[in-house]
Order: sequence, then structure tokens, then C-alpha cells
Amino acid sequence: MTRTCTLATAALVAVSPALHLHAKPATWEGWRGPTRDGKVHAGAAEWPDDFSGLAREWRVEVAEGYSSPIVTADSVFTVETRDKKREIARAFDRATGEQRWELAWEGSMKVPFFARKNGSWARSTPAYAGGTLYVGGMRDVLVAIDAGTGKERWRVDFAEREGTPLPAFGFVSSPLVDGEHLYVQAGGEVAKIRCADGAKVWGAMKDRRGMYGSAFSSPTMATLAGRRQLLAQTREELAGLDPASGEVLWRYKVKAFRGMNILTPTALGGRVFTSTYGGGSYMFDIAADGASLDASKAWFAKTEGYMSSPVSREGHVYFLGRDKRFHCLRAEDGAARWSSDDKFGEYASLVAAGDRALALLDGGELLMFRLSPEKFQILARKKLADSPTWAHLAVCDDELFVRELKAIAKWRWGRP
Repeated sequence: MTRTCTLATAALVAVSPALHLHAKPATWEGWRGPTRDGKVHAGAAEWPDDFSGLAREWRVEVAEGYSSPIVTADSVFTVETRDKKREIARAFDRATGEQRWELAWEGSMKVPFFARKNGSWARSTPAYAGGTLYVGGMRDVLVAIDAGTGKERWRVDFAEREGTPLPAFGFVSSPLVDGEHLYVQAGGEVAKIRCADGAKVWGAMKDRRGMYGSAFSSPTMATLAGRRQLLAQTREELAGLDPASGEVLWRYKVKAFRGMNILTPTALGGRVFTSTYGGGSYMFDIAADGASLDASKAWFAKTEGYMSSPVSREGHVYFLGRDKRFHCLRAEDGAARWSSDDKFGEYASLVAAGDRALALLDGGELLMFRLSPEKFQILARKKLADSPTWAHLAVCDDELFVRELKAIAKWRWGRP
């Protein structure tokens, strides 16, 4: 293993005492953070006004991958593809970057030629809960790993179990843990899986086509029209499902070029927002219709999303569009409040706290901008990596975890 650890404690300045008041360290245990919407946990310390105190504590070289880091109280987990043959899950000590364990399995495949510019390596972000790490492998497998020892607990091969073709783009959607169960978009369907042993509870919204059965978006939970439901977006539809039974409560066709429904759907005050490549931005009203639910399009805006899931604040939605510009739309009616003059690349992972957002761009630069409908205002920017950074940023109070294409790094910021 090639390993580089750069200690930067001498360069750090004193950190505000508020950052150390938590009895337990903040964690980042699944796709887009604690609440799956790109927002840090309630009570988190305020971010500094700039990046002058931001310094790297350690950096470890790993094999290629776009899977985002998972951070627990004492560990950081990564998933990578090595030698175009094997997938590897690894655990590192959160404080030092020292490797604790690794588990490998045969699992490589090539994505279609038009998507190959971004590589054919692992993309799905794992989920952690109750001492287990749940990892989606490219060849439509789900591996449950003991997070303490690295030992495999169980494995599901969806292509084998469901008799489905391999998904064209691999297992891309990120698993969601909810209580004793997992929700995944694999095997050409949305499925509820038992955490204890991987047994299937139900499957819904089946699409067994090799190309269109390969979901990009990741499911999330929301309460809409008084019903708690699983929000799932396939390559062609957005839907709400009953978590207990898998019944489709409502569904709506969403236009997108080549089924590029990639964003994680965002629930906003009884509504659901999404935005697609080749389609536009949509807000859907979800209302009770007797014993059933009904979805209707509240508004449509021409601004197209691509791969960057949004963050929201005080009735506005913020995201990076297909045109590589940041946009702010009013949630009430879809009115465009502003679009950035500059372009910023194809992807940005967004994390919000209060009236500020961090945006890790695919080119390795970190931005901080203000979440305000008045104008696009960059507060700080800093280059963190010279290699691509397509994986989602993880933020745990004063610690930032950045997954580069071939490395994982921990940064910490202080006060100037």
C-alpha cells in the first residue's frame, strides 16, 4: 500500500471551543449526510468566515473510485476499484489515517462508452448503521461488512437472485438504512432488504431492461400529505412508496435525456423537487385523494440539473446545473432568482449549514458561498486536490473528508 500522511498541526490555529462541546464526534454515515439532504446536523458549530485556517491533517493513496467517504466516531471508510478487477472496502483510523482493515472481492465492469470518460470504478456510496457497513458493488452486489473487523457478514448478488442483466452503469444508487431494513435500487427494482441477513422483504417499480433498469438516483424518506414514504427516482419516474408494503402511493413520469434522472429528490414542505439533464426542473405537489395519494406538477422551469443534488433554505433551492452554473430557484413557483456568471465544472457536492454552503467541485476546488436569493456570493475558495473529486464531500464539525480519485484526505479548519 502506498501511503502519504501529511501532518499539519503546526499550521493550525486554535479552534473555537464550540467545536469541541459535542460529547460524541459528528459523523457522516450515509449518502449526503445525517439527514440525506446535504445539511449538517442540528447544533453543529458555525463555519469560519474563510479558509485561512483550513489545513490537511493526513492523506492516504487508494485505488480509483467515486464512492463518497463514510465517517463514524473513530473510522473513515472508502470503496475503490483496483486493477480493473477487484472492488475493495477499506477502513482507516479517523484521527491518523492508519489503515485498519480491507476486504476485496471480484467486481469490475465497464460502463457504456459515452459515460466512460468518468471511469468504470465504484460509484455507490455505502451506508453505515449498527456496526455494519453496507457496500454496493458495481456488478449489482450488496456486501454487508462488520465495520470493526472487516469480515463479510453476508452478500446479495442481485443479478443472480433476481435473474436480471447486469446494470449498464453498475450499482450506482446509494443504499438507505431505516431501522432494521435497507432500501436499495438494484436488481432492476426498488427493494426492501433485511439488515440482519440480506433477505428481500419486497420489490417494486420493476424495470428489468439492462439500460433503464440501472438507477442513478438514491432513495430517501419523507413525510408528504401525512404519509411517511420512500421517495425513489428511477430512470423514468419519480414515486412515493409505502415503506411497509412497497405499494406505489403515487408516481409521475419525469422527462430526461437518456433517462438522466440522477439527483436525489428533495422534499420541501409537502412538495418534491427534482431536476434532470435534458428535461428541466420540476416541483410536484403531493396531496391526499381519499385513501390514496395524488401527484401533480406544481411548476416547471427550463433550468436543467445534471448530477449535483440540491440544498435548500428558506423557500429556495440551490444547485449546479447542466450549464455548469450555480442557480437559485424560488420553491414556491420556480422563479429564477439568480444564475452565476461564471461556470464551475460538471459537478459539485453541496453541504449546507445556516446561510452558507460548501461546494466541492469536480476539479478539486472547494467553494463557500452564501445561501441567499439576492445574489450569488462566493465567500471563500481553496484548491484541495489536483485530481478529480467527484465523490461527495463529508463534513463533521471542523473536519472535512475529501475523496480524490486516488486518495482520501482529512482536512481540519480553525479560526484565523
